[in-house]
Amino acid sequence: MSRIATTFSKLKAQGRKALIPFVTAGFPYADITPDLMHAMVAGGADVIELGVPFSDPSADGPVIQKASDRALSFGIGLARVLDMVRDFRSQNQSTPVVLMGYANPVERYNQKHTANQQGSAFVQEAAAAGVDGVLIVDYPPEECEDFAKDLRSHGLDLIFLLAPTSTDARMAQVARIASGYVYYVSLKGVTGSGALDTEAVKTMLLRIRQHLTLPLGVGFGIRDAATACVIAQVADAVVIGSRIIELIDHQPKNLVCTMAQAFLSDIRSALDSSTLERLHELA
Repeated sequence: MSRIATTFSKLKAQGRKALIPFVTAGFPYADITPDLMHAMVAGGADVIELGVPFSDPSADGPVIQKASDRALSFGIGLARVLDMVRDFRSQNQSTPVVLMGYANPVERYNQKHTANQQGSAFVQEAAAAGVDGVLIVDYPPEECEDFAKDLRSHGLDLIFLLAPTSTDARMAQVARIASGYVYYVSLKGVTGSGALDTEAVKTMLLRIRQHLTLPLGVGFGIRDAATACVIAQVADAVVIGSRIIELIDHQPKNLVCTMAQAFLSDIRSALDSSTLERLHELA
């Protein structure tokens, strides 16, 4: 069983929901990411989504675009991101790490490193570094069955996005190939935009669950504990990215980890308190 599956299984047995923070690798300082990952775990993170910096994102709003631009200015590419995961794994063997990004860095990495080996260099080296899952925004399910098989053969999960515009046919495609969990994008648009319609999210998750049994995480638009608790009533995980990026931007280096940990600790406490309240209501 993968680290991701193990994590969700344990949380389900405890009646708890997963907290999944997103940060851009190499932001806001080039060498801070492993320490920031440890701080987020200390704050209650169950899974970490680590953004691979890319110059031309299609799903990221201005906050995460800016974070990627800064990381790129520090020379942070996919190889450096894998080094960060290795560093994190030297002290943490249990918290799943998901790389989230775009096809271009993966394809370029394979062009540079696959010539003298069989299969995808990216998949092999991501597995060796301790990555547990991959979410490539612009890899649609109908075009990456071989990629999914390669990942599974190395113990990695392929995670997909679903959106308010997703059709039943697309949900069925994702259900056939995805593993780990599925990430529901709660808003039409990019990260950090718009107000979250929690009732619409609830309705859509009911539709999605008709097609797949994997855990469902919800992101895009969750910025505080109150919204996280509402979403956790119907989702298996809440994903928070843009708000964390905003909080740590322009902070002195010695405060970045402290601020991220404190923010997540508040969210974690609220989620767990909400779970206890629901259990008491059912008792």
